[in-house]
Amino acid sequence: MAAIALDDITGVILAGGRGSRMGGVDKGLQNHLGLPLAMHALLRLQPQVGHLMINANRNLGAYEAMGVPVWPDAIADYPGPLAGFLAGLERCETPYLVTVPCDTPNFPTDLVARLADALVAEDAEIAMAATVEEGPDGRQIQVQPVFCLMRATLMESLVAFTHGGQRKIDRWTGQHRCATVVFDDAGAFFNANTPDELQRLQPR
Repeated sequence: MAAIALDDITGVILAGGRGSRMGGVDKGLQNHLGLPLAMHALLRLQPQVGHLMINANRNLGAYEAMGVPVWPDAIADYPGPLAGFLAGLERCETPYLVTVPCDTPNFPTDLVARLADALVAEDAEIAMAATVEEGPDGRQIQVQPVFCLMRATLMESLVAFTHGGQRKIDRWTGQHRCATVVFDDAGAFFNANTPDELQRLQPR
């Protein structure tokens, strides 16, 4: 039995960034195996949620052609992922919202189910993915905060936070009960921030 019914979860693809490290191009529309990156994320998220939308700030027609509603940031000047969270929460008609970035086409197919299990089991308001990274001090848990399942009731908190000029995800999530779910395959969260990283995603 699923911890949270699929129909109770809306998924949002975060494609609203400047793409500055990609040379200013629209990252979600970059080609990967014959499809835009955002389309890969959409197809991967679709079976995991009941409803879908995309957060984008330019080339809206190209995103609308992917067949789901597209909403720009409610806050001007590309303020970062929290603006995408807020755009999703403002349009979300389900009790839960899950976010994934447009530039990580191989994220786990059980992402949402595992986040939902943890959120319910720990009575949390937010559940975030994490990976184990090898660092200079040994193995460390690296939180992946843009892979985030949250209760839709957090909208007022996020409105207040962003209207106060705050932009940092961890500062906002730190105000709430958070569950962290560690995924073994760090490679599943490899994201294409630069043209070189996009090239590395291509099969050899």
